[in-house]
Amino acid sequence: MTPEIAVTVRGLTHTYGERIALNAISFEVPRGEIFGLLGPNGGGKTTLFRILTTLMTPSGGEASIFGIQVAQDPAAIRGRFGVVFQEPGLDPKLTCLENLIHHGRFYGMRGSGLRNEALALLGTFGLAERAGDLTETLSGGLRRRVELAKALLPGPDLLFLDEPSTGLDPGARLELSAELQRLRKERGTTVVLTTHFMEEADRCDRVAILHKGNLVTMGPPEELKKSVGGEVVVIQAQDPAGLGEKLRERLGHETRTVDGSLRLEHPRAHELIPRIVEAFPGEVKSLTLGRPTLEDVFIQKTGQQFWNAEEETAGKAA
Repeated sequence: MTPEIAVTVRGLTHTYGERIALNAISFEVPRGEIFGLLGPNGGGKTTLFRILTTLMTPSGGEASIFGIQVAQDPAAIRGRFGVVFQEPGLDPKLTCLENLIHHGRFYGMRGSGLRNEALALLGTFGLAERAGDLTETLSGGLRRRVELAKALLPGPDLLFLDEPSTGLDPGARLELSAELQRLRKERGTTVVLTTHFMEEADRCDRVAILHKGNLVTMGPPEELKKSVGGEVVVIQAQDPAGLGEKLRERLGHETRTVDGSLRLEHPRAHELIPRIVEAFPGEVKSLTLGRPTLEDVFIQKTGQQFWNAEEETAGKAA
């Protein structure tokens, strides 16, 4: 059977004046999938997120949630998804439990069932002992946990999370991942999240990598990493461009220069290290070897390091 499609995006485009934030983006998310939007700040993730959650109308193209076009009938779909934004949405003068209870009432939840579910979710995120505390007294990380619990309370068919791991320690990130897997298994919940954390993207079923408004590649994380070529050697050299040319001429291996470093991708790159060191002893300052990561995928597709792409975008915005 063909799986039900939870999210459909077709040729989605959005501009801010002359700046293109989204450039004809297209993808589908089947029901029950955990789908990640990975990219540096300024890549288009937040604009796409706001369009999908009915907060913005795109300049062009269309987006649908469970077959209903977002721009045409936003009210019809808002009851089917939960959302956690980067900016806090808690009432600081209410307790953790009160924030959840008031949120649940918007979805028609009432009585002891609502209270018990709210307490259970607070317990899931390690907040059982803080249920009666005002949220204004919590640290940023703990407030983030309350936000997540609140979004999960109505048991939405679709959950949108904008940078959900921001402010969470590593243990809380793992707890969040486990909770998302439980929701998918027990309720068939679809999850669409934005992130710039590689480890968070690694735990998604599929990842779409965005850069400067373009969808540069998409697929399961392991398949994307395999496409890089097996192993990656990063070489710091006195003259990166000159050494790259020599490696091509003398050893027959193509390299690319990224932010002043040479990168060589090869299924058995570890076997090349002794040859490189012996052939060019005075030109190589250091070498590192690693298995491909999603950052390596980003570099392969864009020619930029992930974090440097963020700094470049921030500089242009400034």
